[in-house]
Amino acid sequence: MTDTATATAKRTLGITEIKEYLPHRYPLLLVDRVLDVEVGKRITAIKNVTVNEEFFNGHFPHQPVMPGVLMIEAMAQTAAILSFMTMDVKPDENSVVYFVGIDNARFKRPVGPGDQLVMDVEILRVSRGIWKYKATASVDGKIAVEGELMCTIRANEKAAEQ
Repeated sequence: MTDTATATAKRTLGITEIKEYLPHRYPLLLVDRVLDVEVGKRITAIKNVTVNEEFFNGHFPHQPVMPGVLMIEAMAQTAAILSFMTMDVKPDENSVVYFVGIDNARFKRPVGPGDQLVMDVEILRVSRGIWKYKATASVDGKIAVEGELMCTIRANEKAAEQ
């Protein structure tokens, strides 16, 4: 396979590989599988939403709804995987991904137990260490949340001091 063919070939990641690209762990690891990656351009990943999620105990016991902030976080984690793959590096204990901004976030439908959140993220630009992405998350082909995310990757200052 040529380099061009390799770059455009469909690539999936299971949970073990995802954990190599994200420092997050239970209960805040919100990406279950990467379905497709076009390094440097876009990624599609899923979060299987189950009734066993801890946040459903309080949000809301009578009508379980995935918090919007966690849907945004799931899209941001998907974006972080794409960024690390694009840079061809894996994070270490000194890597931290911070939000810089969230623009035009819109919540279109509730997400609950049994839903599969499909996150589509594309890189809009990278400038001076700030990554900007267009992100959507949908269930059954209907958009649940969309927005533009801006993040930066920095060294964990506390870990560096030790």
